Order: sequence, then C-alpha cells, then structure tokens
Amino acid sequence: MTAEPGIPPDSRDRPPPAPDEVRRALGAFASGVTVITALHGGEPVGFACQSFASVSLEPPLVLFCADHRGRTWPRIRAAGRFCVNVLAHDQEDVVRRFGSSTGAKFDGLEWDRSRWGAPALRGVLTRVHAEVADVHPAGDHDVVIGRVLEVEAPGDQEPMIFFRSGFGVGRRAADDTVSEAELWAWGDRWE
Repeated sequence: MTAEPGIPPDSRDRPPPAPDEVRRALGAFASGVTVITALHGGEPVGFACQSFASVSLEPPLVLFCADHRGRTWPRIRAAGRFCVNVLAHDQEDVVRRFGSSTGAKFDGLEWDRSRWGAPALRGVLTRVHAEVADVHPAGDHDVVIGRVLEVEAPGDQEPMIFFRSGFGVGRRAADDTVSEAELWAWGDRWE
C-alpha cells in the first residue's frame, strides 16, 4: 500500500480534533462581534454572533452561522427578516447580555424598530438589515444567507474584537480573557 503524496500514512486513522481544541485554535482568528436581532410575534429576540461575513456585493448578500439547537435562531428564521448590529468597542455589556442564556436580553436596553421590522440597537458601528434567503445545515449549526435590504453606518468609533476568548480593540482583546464556560465562539451556543 502506498501513501498519498503529501499526507502522512497515519493521518487517515486519526480522529478529528476535539471541540475545545478547535475552539482554542480558531480563537487566534480575530473577528468582529455582532448581535443578530428580529421581531418574532411582536417580541424582540437576538443573540451574540461572531460568525458573520459578507458574501456578495451583486446581489448584496451576507451570512451568519447559528446553532440550530438554540432557542433564538428558530424565531429569527420564522420572522424572516433580521438586523445584524455590528458592535463598537465599548459595548461589552451588550455582547454579554446577548451571549447569555439567562435574563431578558432587551430589558432596559434602548433600541428602535427599523423600517424592516427588526430591532436596531443603538450605539453600534453598522446595521445590516436583511431577509433570510437560504439556510444550509452544517454540523451543529446552520449557515444563513441573508439578502441585504439596507445598510446603515451610524457610528465611527473603534470596533469590538473577539480574539483568544476576549473582547477588546485590536491586540488588547487578548488581555481581556473570559473563562472557558463563557466561550461563545459558535453562534448562539449559550442559549
């Protein structure tokens, strides 16, 4: 038996890395932080999400990943329209609120209803208003493709960065680490 070129012979028999190992390794990829919001049955819902990206400019499409075992994503999917709120560096209280599975996320929080029907958080860098265009199951998450309806850039402050399990601006995010129990890197896993 000959090995495939460039692949060590024993690598085919190795199990994939454990989730904690993957989480730690991918934590070296710095990303922005968002809160995905919608109105479901007149009630505001939302979750913290770092898995957000632009997909296409023509037509304008974005994507986010959501844990399909969570409580919030099914409500956003049913609502059909959502708002991606890109957080500023000083909104750690907002990300912790929406990354938690306890408490009422919108209690005492100032927000506005967008003309597209989704909660638009105040003090954010950018808002992307979109509608669910497609959903692709991928492991324990769904990859959600959204058709962009409108973009707003109400803020010009520094962005919030998630890096090595911490929040901050640039490299400072690594100095603001959180416990393993608080890692939220995969969509609305805390729900």
